[in-house]
Amino acid sequence: MNHRGAGALAALIAVLGGCGSSDQDELQKWMTEQRAQTRPSVQPIPEPKKFTPQAYTQEAATDPFSNQKLTQALKRDSAQVSANAGLVAPELARRKEPLESIPLDAVTMVGSLVKQGQPVALVKVDNLLYQVRPGNYLGQNYGRITKVGETELSLREIVQDAGGEWIERTATLQLQERSK
Repeated sequence: MNHRGAGALAALIAVLGGCGSSDQDELQKWMTEQRAQTRPSVQPIPEPKKFTPQAYTQEAATDPFSNQKLTQALKRDSAQVSANAGLVAPELARRKEPLESIPLDAVTMVGSLVKQGQPVALVKVDNLLYQVRPGNYLGQNYGRITKVGETELSLREIVQDAGGEWIERTATLQLQERSK
């Protein structure tokens, strides 16, 4: 019995081994056929463009990164600023009005009316009402009221820019509706 079991086991191994090699042979045959049928198509690389060097003709010109060029630009800018400096500047010698010490965002316009033929705006600051007219000053940026309308108040402020120069800007206060 021992010999019979060993013989059966050897026969089983031979049968299984024969099955495995035939699949491998078929796979190898298919791969060989596919390689033979498939032809790679490689596009040829185009010729490189010919480089033609150009002569540098700006040797005598001013270098854009030189200190001389920067100095010229700063002189030109300062000449323009000094020409405009006398035109826009706050009136520092005049007496300040009471509403100039209050920031503009703390002031609200609550109404407008015409008094003696002149438009007057009613502004509210800390639950107090003030009457302001064109020509009055308002806010901390030397703001002078230029126009009073039914729904808004326009003013011209004089502020310093990043370079320390005085510039004009306009600001408006819109009529605030009463909240219930």
